[in-house]
Amino acid sequence: MIGRFIRILLKLVVVLVVLVLALVGIYRYAGPPVTPLMLIRYPEAGRIDRLSVPLRDISPELQRAVIASEDNNFCRHHGIDWNAVNDAVEQYDAEGRLRGASTITMQVARNLFLWPGGGFARKGVEAGLALTIDALWPKRRILEVYLNIAEWGDGIYGAEAAAHAYFHTDAARLTRREAALLAAVLPNPLRWSPARPTNYIAERAATIAGRIPKLEGYYDCLR
Repeated sequence: MIGRFIRILLKLVVVLVVLVLALVGIYRYAGPPVTPLMLIRYPEAGRIDRLSVPLRDISPELQRAVIASEDNNFCRHHGIDWNAVNDAVEQYDAEGRLRGASTITMQVARNLFLWPGGGFARKGVEAGLALTIDALWPKRRILEVYLNIAEWGDGIYGAEAAAHAYFHTDAARLTRREAALLAAVLPNPLRWSPARPTNYIAERAATIAGRIPKLEGYYDCLR
């Protein structure tokens, strides 16, 4: 009985892995119609406000702002920033506090296939998916998907919907300040608003805006 259960479980795992790999291949070219996070948030938000656009129609200022804010080494790592992981582990050993080391690619993996929240098991799956996505997608595609599915408020997803909701403009026309404000709220978009920034968010946005030109050599993969 136990052996039969294990065989069934293994078959289910194989089917799930094949399905996920197939979706990774499909999403390399076609945008995801919806994500688990959108479905989880929908009962409370009551809407999914999202307009997908190609990367060329998203302001370079926003592309650079999210890299400067979320993942400085986006163009240089292969899905996981091992230096950031090592720094996080050292900080945990020294202070007992675990800080995030998620890359943009890891966030794409989580948003496309997983659920919000922590847990080492989920982190392990997320890391494996990030390595797979980075191996199969170009960096521009990874950033394009990220900017089209990122949560930017209650029921607001993607750069185009966020630009309209907060600044009454298209994502292509975002200024550096607006882009920095959007990037600044990404860690907690349900708590903070780019249109009504707290002092903390205003200072964080100013730091991001100042960091953008200093990281000029870190955007090579976007060309």
